[in-house]
Amino acid sequence: QLACCCGTAACSLCCKCCPKIKQSTSTRFMYALYFILVTIICCVMMSTTVANEMKTHIPFYKQMCKGIQAGEMCEKLVGYSAVYKVCFGMACFFFLFFLFTIKINSSKSCRAYIHNGFWLIKLILLAAMCSGAFFIPDQDTFLNAWRYVGATGGFLFIAIQLILLVEFAHKWNKNWTAGANHKQMWNGLLALVTLILYSIAVAALVLMALFYTRSEGCMYNKVLIGVNGGLCLFVSLVAISPCVQNRQPHSGLLQSGVISCYVMYLTFSALSSKPPETILDENNQNITICVPEFSQGLHRDENLVTGLGTTILFGCILYSCLTSTTRASSEALRGIYATPETEVARCCFCCMPDGDADAEDRIEKRGGQTVIYDEKKGTVYSYAYFHFVFFLASLYVMMTVTHWFHYESAQIEKFFTGTWSIFWIKMVSCWFCVSLYLWTLIAPLCCPTREFSV
Repeated sequence: QLACCCGTAACSLCCKCCPKIKQSTSTRFMYALYFILVTIICCVMMSTTVANEMKTHIPFYKQMCKGIQAGEMCEKLVGYSAVYKVCFGMACFFFLFFLFTIKINSSKSCRAYIHNGFWLIKLILLAAMCSGAFFIPDQDTFLNAWRYVGATGGFLFIAIQLILLVEFAHKWNKNWTAGANHKQMWNGLLALVTLILYSIAVAALVLMALFYTRSEGCMYNKVLIGVNGGLCLFVSLVAISPCVQNRQPHSGLLQSGVISCYVMYLTFSALSSKPPETILDENNQNITICVPEFSQGLHRDENLVTGLGTTILFGCILYSCLTSTTRASSEALRGIYATPETEVARCCFCCMPDGDADAEDRIEKRGGQTVIYDEKKGTVYSYAYFHFVFFLASLYVMMTVTHWFHYESAQIEKFFTGTWSIFWIKMVSCWFCVSLYLWTLIAPLCCPTREFSV
């Protein structure tokens, strides 16, 4: 029964009725639980509602705060500075394991056993790192320096997600195009999915023009919607231009459709994150413009909207982390792709197994969950890259919870009120995604002597 604390079977203490699980999956699941735990703590620290409830309902609250040296009313445990310190500990935890797991290719090495086990010890280590950050001397200098490190890591996390999105679009088109050489069904699927993607993008563009603009004012919204819509049209024309098709026959409208939908999503998200514009009506009262009228009623129950929206947001972050840490993703960032000869068309091409797991190699714990040891022949994902992505995600969470560069007035209850920093971060991400995709199209033309895989 000590396997969960010191062994390599992360889920061996679960009941036997639970479905079987791979060792590689259980390991990533455990690290994700640590990430979720610290993220929840950060959200609690940024909540004034929780802080007031604790002061009201916890007996001897003031004495307890003085006893742990957290200030007279535990003011050192709330606010952006506390989130910075906790995320500093979590980032150091994942960065330490990033350095520790570099160049691990076999799951039988000593370092691999540590990566896949010792969960109680690692939980204690994570808690110690997060707590130790509160005792760093010269807190002002630390917070100022760590803020820039967090912004850099957060932007790098966004960049990795955008790179993998562009790689996903190219991989999708290449996989289905390979199937079209044998069956015409794949050509039909390509045309259908492309039509659906462009229909979604056009519908989103029209709806944003209807609800986020008006005849007078809303100049920011009008310009940005027009510019981003024009960029989507431009990259679509470039993708099917003869010069690009000659060098990249796998280029097509499917990739442009994926990018266009994502650009429309980022545009909508940015417009929703922009501070509201107000004007005086005929009764000299301030009214909000450039936002949908029906959306104003959705923010009446701020706690419900904040809780649900925060859960969805960090669920997306966690999903991005886990899908970005496969071996295929890490190889794609290094420019390693499958050759067209080995490409096998499939509807769920993105759900290919990470490695050659032997389904028969399993160990059943008496009364515990069945764990499949799928890494006997070698690791099925890059351990170091896995920890590095979670290190960047820790910094991204830190900056997101504290409203990026509007940290002093940040509160989790005002998470969706909108700030200019969040607005411009999303818009720049949108333009970076378009630029990245455009570069993959024109790079073979600019550098004709080089070989490009996508």
